[in-house]
Amino acid sequence: MKAVVIDQYGGQDELKEREVNQPSISDDQVLVEIHATSINPIDWKVRAGYLQEILSFDFPVTLGWDAAGVVVKTGKDVTEYKVGDAVFARPATTREGTYAEYVAVDEHLLAAIPEGMSYEEAASIPLAGLTAWQCLVDYADIKKDDNVLIHGGAGGVGMFAIQIAKHYGAYVATTASEENDEFLKSIGADEIVHYKETDFSDALTHFDIVLDSIGGDVQSKSYRVLKENGKLVSIAQPPSEEEANRYGVEADFVWLEPQGEQLQTLGNLYESGQLKTCISESFSFSEKAIKEAHALSETHHVRGKLVIKMK
Repeated sequence: MKAVVIDQYGGQDELKEREVNQPSISDDQVLVEIHATSINPIDWKVRAGYLQEILSFDFPVTLGWDAAGVVVKTGKDVTEYKVGDAVFARPATTREGTYAEYVAVDEHLLAAIPEGMSYEEAASIPLAGLTAWQCLVDYADIKKDDNVLIHGGAGGVGMFAIQIAKHYGAYVATTASEENDEFLKSIGADEIVHYKETDFSDALTHFDIVLDSIGGDVQSKSYRVLKENGKLVSIAQPPSEEEANRYGVEADFVWLEPQGEQLQTLGNLYESGQLKTCISESFSFSEKAIKEAHALSETHHVRGKLVIKMK
């Protein structure tokens, strides 16, 4: 099968199109023919070698963390899915990723693609949507009338986090550039702080939850906007325990755990009209196109998601 792989850490030129063996499946897995995948910042961070302390690989590595496609083979213990089912998932594998024509997925990580959702839309949700859910629901225990600040609301995780927070009845502020105002209001943002003109830590106060997707000074300033006993959850870098204690808040770093049941919940929210996705650009499945997609992702100025259309 065709795949785009890396043989070592480095720049975009390390992405190479190649023929590789189709993955085999175990008794509790299915083989998915991928119709679409997506680009996430973790893709190029892994490629560049930034995450070696967290993730280690034996090369070659096929990148990619989102899969949307059709089941073409099932293991003998699989009971919930059959050949021909349209599914999406964040596969558990870290070495045989989704920049490929097929991927093996554990049954419990699968979710059924809802009626009316395209493969491209489905591919945009798993990693970013599950990350947002686990930050706000699992870690921060979001509830009605919470005040929630989401940094980078126009990005992949941010746009899902805003909608999840609104689903729970929270008041949502977000940081973004002015050109994203209309988009952010359309997905439920109550307040938008233009980070180029305004310091959010001067403009906001008494928040229950902050979702930090940026790290650095933004993370440090975020403690100032939290109430005592508020919660800061980061996907950018582990928070300082010393800083958290100084401000009397809880803080932690969340690393996504694939969850099929949670992904199905996100699919149900889409089906009920409470969740939508934004695909800023769709690319073909080729070495050249994936290099272009990585370059665009690395600008940090993508609205929503970048998708690779395979079929």
